[in-house]
Amino acid sequence: MAANRSSLTRGAVLLPVKGFSDAKARLEPVLSAENRASLAAFTAAGVLEAAEGVDTFVVCDNDEVAQWARERGAMVVRQHSAGLNGAVANGVDTATYKREWVLIAHSDLPFPEALLSVIDLDLVTTTVTIVPDRHLDGTNVLVVPARCGFTFRYGPGSFSAHQAEAERIGLPVRVIQHEQLGLDIDTPEDLAQLPASWLEGDFS
Repeated sequence: MAANRSSLTRGAVLLPVKGFSDAKARLEPVLSAENRASLAAFTAAGVLEAAEGVDTFVVCDNDEVAQWARERGAMVVRQHSAGLNGAVANGVDTATYKREWVLIAHSDLPFPEALLSVIDLDLVTTTVTIVPDRHLDGTNVLVVPARCGFTFRYGPGSFSAHQAEAERIGLPVRVIQHEQLGLDIDTPEDLAQLPASWLEGDFS
């Protein structure tokens, strides 16, 4: 059964967010520092909006991001472990308290509107759901049952690594290849995949 917003009270959405001024370094050849920071904030806000109606957590180690998140109604988890995997593990520990599942999304999805559609309430507590990036290499969206012992393996090849991790802990995997959710913005090549109308938008 696909989820609707009124039936998602037993889960949480987690968004790891770097300091905006430190984000998107690989876009330096095509965007100024100000534009990179604005882009990072703009896409993160879009993901938060797509998660509206579900308890949402932003995990960060940056005071500006923490204030930004609270102003948008998200709860803040301060990161105390290094790297993206550490940040996600910190966030999941908090987000799954008294909750049954957590959805982890990257903050740089330009078209996140369908984010909650990947949740199947009949499967969400017994199955790992993965939305890979368009290269079938990274993991753009990941849904895991609470307290299932899952070890996060973000980084190059995380799509395969997360499938292997689900197998290790004995959970089946749903893979959803989604045209919009499979897009993220890491490189100039990623920007080239976006419509001109999106790129002409105001990121401020």
